[in-house]
Amino acid sequence: MAILVRKPGMFTTVQDLGRTGFQRFGVNPGGAMDRTAVRLINTLLGNAEDAAVLEMHFPAAEILFENDVTFALGGADFAAELNGTSVSNWQCIRARSGDTLRFTGVKKGTRAYMACGGGLVREKALGELTKRFEGETRIEIKETHSARTHVDATIAYSLVPHYSRFPTVRVIDGPESDSLTAKSEAAFFREQFLVTQDSNRMGFRLEGEPLYRMNEGEMVSAGVAFGTIQLLTNGQMIVLMADHQTSGGYPRIAQVISHDLPLLAQLGPGDKVAFHQVEIAEAERIALRFERDLALLRTAVSLRS
Repeated sequence: MAILVRKPGMFTTVQDLGRTGFQRFGVNPGGAMDRTAVRLINTLLGNAEDAAVLEMHFPAAEILFENDVTFALGGADFAAELNGTSVSNWQCIRARSGDTLRFTGVKKGTRAYMACGGGLVREKALGELTKRFEGETRIEIKETHSARTHVDATIAYSLVPHYSRFPTVRVIDGPESDSLTAKSEAAFFREQFLVTQDSNRMGFRLEGEPLYRMNEGEMVSAGVAFGTIQLLTNGQMIVLMADHQTSGGYPRIAQVISHDLPLLAQLGPGDKVAFHQVEIAEAERIALRFERDLALLRTAVSLRS
């Protein structure tokens, strides 16, 4: 079984949830930018959560189904059409052999995802870099998938991230958050910050009121993570994203909570973001509530099979 990417679109790649447990060796995790979208649509299809998917920007890929395939879309809404008929995100859709999937415009978000029942075949190696498609590319679909979903099954609205071009993202204190001046700490939570053109899968550079530390001395490089907010020497910030380095020498003034990372992942140049502080206990409650709801979705999919 396979799909044929007839037109590669902009920065189309095959992604999963990344590599974990290797940062101590200097290997960054990589993986999808919007991991929540990937987990949701894979779960809906009865796949493993980390099954490989397509990550697409707009203009997005044009895809020919070479076999009958059940698929689901998530993340950004690019006004998808299957043989000219509109199809929606967050639901199971049945494509027949010879059907064509196109994306006609941006309604919301920056990165769209497509998962197929069974998952896409992808070699997973530690040294692998993200590869962009060039020209026609055939991608195999795992044939070990047993049908466990119903066409038109959908994900509850409460589980879907509430994407926006100007989200308020929740953060917890970073290890160097107490080094900010009182004025800068207030500005961090009061002001809005622009996502600049100099942003990519490694990190989003933000532009806004400059922030300052009480002590401008250098610090020893330390570990960083997806969502770490670093303060640069010019007073501006960078938010580390999926392809972030494993350590860095800039002060870590905050950490985006895991539940809100999709809101960042769907931003693009020109979008804005604001920050709101929460305690670690609240961040954990939010994360556990999502995991509980995702487990309920997984159970519902299993029971409907």
